[in-house]
Amino acid sequence: MAPSIWFSASHEEFPPSTLLEQMRTAAGAGFDGTACSDHFAPWFPDGQSGNAWVWLGAAGQGTSGPLGSAVTPVIHRYHPGVIAQAFMTLEEMYPGRVFLGAGSGESLNETPLGLSWPQPHEALERFDRGLEAIRRLWDGETVTLDGGWFALREAKLYTRAARRPRLYVSAFGPRAARIAARHGDGLWTLGNPDKAPAIIDAYRAACGELGREPGEIILQTGIAWASSEEDVIAGARRWKPTQLPQVYSDDIHDPVEMQRLADERLSDEQFAHEGFIVSSDVEHHIARLRQLQELGPSVIVTQLIGQADPMGTVRVYGERVLPTLRQRQPAAATG
Repeated sequence: MAPSIWFSASHEEFPPSTLLEQMRTAAGAGFDGTACSDHFAPWFPDGQSGNAWVWLGAAGQGTSGPLGSAVTPVIHRYHPGVIAQAFMTLEEMYPGRVFLGAGSGESLNETPLGLSWPQPHEALERFDRGLEAIRRLWDGETVTLDGGWFALREAKLYTRAARRPRLYVSAFGPRAARIAARHGDGLWTLGNPDKAPAIIDAYRAACGELGREPGEIILQTGIAWASSEEDVIAGARRWKPTQLPQVYSDDIHDPVEMQRLADERLSDEQFAHEGFIVSSDVEHHIARLRQLQELGPSVIVTQLIGQADPMGTVRVYGERVLPTLRQRQPAAATG
């Protein structure tokens, strides 16, 4: 069965009102679900940064499929109790649809709020404890917990939906994959055909060790199309920092410095054709997404990026890319 394909809105690039328009168009084009990034600061100096939770409350009115964040940081900026409350509220409003995509964040979004960025091992420990708190609150417990970086004292959720939201845990390495296996209803990782299989294998192995059935596998990539190859790359190239592993682990929080590092270490061609899917060639989009389909995910999340022709990208996906991806593949010839 072909994976579901979700549209993801980029708060880093577009104002919230524009994202609502994109989301409605994407729903009409045939995308199966809606996600959005959750940032305090953008990856680039001249970006945007609307509040994801406010936007999701409005976005649920214009769609009918899965709805959630891609992804919300759970180590610093948000108290886990408030995250649990926010997404349970969304689930009560939009029953059976809501998911929390949870990750360990970036210095980009934490340091501007006066917070010190932890070392990677500490960040994962905080992530683990935060997810534990969210899960227990969703399960209806009254929780007293000293999480080190946060605390709960006889805390409970007074408004609860008929079911809990789904929890998809972001992982880029084996330690985070084990946290996903412990707490999550599925694994969320970047759609890199070279790196994703090892992370998926680590997640499934950890599920086996913990006696849990593996959940959904969600792969995310950025997409941009325009009629000109030069225009589409120029319109999206400021997203290059998102392809640098160190921006997710190191204390790098200045967007100007991120751009400098990205231009130093990554060519536009590498970014467009090996990282995200940025091309004027529709067949290139289809071929790259076919590669991700072959990894066997439950969901592919396509995050709309780039200034060249965002609505044109949605239109082309609705008219050509999504129908092609959903066609049954011919069986291999035998004999």
